[in-house]
Amino acid sequence: MTPIPTNTPQPTTVLALIEAMGERLTQAGVSFGHGTTNAFDEAVWLTLWKLGLPLDELDAVAASPVTPARQADVEAVVAQRIATRKPAAYLTREAWLQGVPFYVDERVIVPRSFIAELLADPELGEALDAWLSVDTDRVLDLCTGNGSLAVLAAMAYPQVQVDGADLSTDALEVARINVRRHGLAERITLIESDGLAALTGPYDLILCNPPYVNAASMEQLPAEYRAEPELALAGGTDGMDFVRQLLQDAPTRMQPQAVLVLEIGNERAYFDAAFPTLEVVWLETSAGEDQVLLVTREAILAWQLGD
Repeated sequence: MTPIPTNTPQPTTVLALIEAMGERLTQAGVSFGHGTTNAFDEAVWLTLWKLGLPLDELDAVAASPVTPARQADVEAVVAQRIATRKPAAYLTREAWLQGVPFYVDERVIVPRSFIAELLADPELGEALDAWLSVDTDRVLDLCTGNGSLAVLAAMAYPQVQVDGADLSTDALEVARINVRRHGLAERITLIESDGLAALTGPYDLILCNPPYVNAASMEQLPAEYRAEPELALAGGTDGMDFVRQLLQDAPTRMQPQAVLVLEIGNERAYFDAAFPTLEVVWLETSAGEDQVLLVTREAILAWQLGD
């Protein structure tokens, strides 16, 4: 007897499903940059997450079969990613920074600061460590967001106390989740503060990934970036509004030998135009030598006198 044809989907493999989902993401024209840089990697993330498989063991599970029901689950989350244009991390409620997992949701931007490399990568971190000493014991993570840099700083320097500050009470609620998750509540204090206003210091090291996107760039951001809190991104006409106030206030919250590590992303031209006489050191990260800078308290004071 000739079998009656059916439309029942047949089992596929994990890798085949990932490749199919990657193609869907490509065809949909979604934007990346929140933990992945391309459609395949994003498909790996969403597929393995939805299937409950380890995110770092694709090779081990690539040939594993996926039932039609589980395939439908994966297809649904990819369809949600395409329809909402939300970063994948908002769907999975988790993002990884330097191999460390962090809870995230729409109350915070997805953590991606290159400052993290200076804290967690031994080779890149040498450039920052050279400016610190055995006396370094107070660190500030300003604009802490979900608390990821505060957590990484506490992990990198076990002897220090860390303050994580943010204007957003919503962001601080998320940061508390991550501080508790990593068992660092005794070493990290979270503080609501508009810039440095509510902070007294003095600090040996200030880390800051501030809002620095200029107005023209804000208008052109892909939907994935516009899904993030504007407060954490928009830096005014030239992107330097927050940075101007920070550089005015910072010396009063810094120890004499303290340093400020500041991320300005792709805005170096605007930074150089706004602060042409400020002496800074550009630190190398995987994005190059024009994304993150270091400036000493002494240099900030000299710039203030010069202005």
